[in-house]
Amino acid sequence: MKHSYVDKYSNIDSHIHRIDPRIKAISIAVYILFIIFTRPNSFTAFALYGALIAILILLSKIPVNFILKKSLVVIPFVLLIAIFNVTSSGLTIFWNVLAKSYLSILCMILLMASTKFSDLLKAFEKLKIPGLFIMIISFMYRYIFVTVDELMKMKQAKEARSVGGSRWFHIKVLANMIGVLFIRAYERAEHVYLAMCSRGFNGHINTINNFQIKTSDFSFLLIIICILSGIRILGG
Repeated sequence: MKHSYVDKYSNIDSHIHRIDPRIKAISIAVYILFIIFTRPNSFTAFALYGALIAILILLSKIPVNFILKKSLVVIPFVLLIAIFNVTSSGLTIFWNVLAKSYLSILCMILLMASTKFSDLLKAFEKLKIPGLFIMIISFMYRYIFVTVDELMKMKQAKEARSVGGSRWFHIKVLANMIGVLFIRAYERAEHVYLAMCSRGFNGHINTINNFQIKTSDFSFLLIIICILSGIRILGG
């Protein structure tokens, strides 16, 4: 099966890719905080936030189509949340939820697409993010594709062995497939756990690259904070 990995463009040589993952994560977190705490009617600020993230995407040299495709996957969920939050304020709340959510999603996609997944997890560990949370993300990202592969193979096998049939028949087969998939996932988790214990896994993320924060990294963080502060002032 072919999968579109989030960090498939993490090996590109660009200014954004060369930034230390810890500084990058902090910059994105600060960016999102500025977006969240912006007033709903600050349309100028939201436009400038969008322009800034667009510039960062261009500097990263990551294909714009890739960023847009990844962001559009989340749009239906954002729209549902925005629609359910429409109250007496009307379109203001709808616009506020939609703009803040989409801009935050773009920031997160840029962070993940410009950083190797292992380096990103290592950066989270260095930033004292709880180890359990990091492990959950790590295993979820690594084995979600394996689970999808198994589901697709089971679906192909089911279609090859059954033609026609009632709706109840297909529902019953789907329920059996879900049960088998759960059992296989549980067994694989046991095997992976035993294999990791036998290899001396101690819960820490080990990477080949040694992180070293440079002056240019601090400069990038300072520039981002200054620009965001200026946007906040101009946007009111």
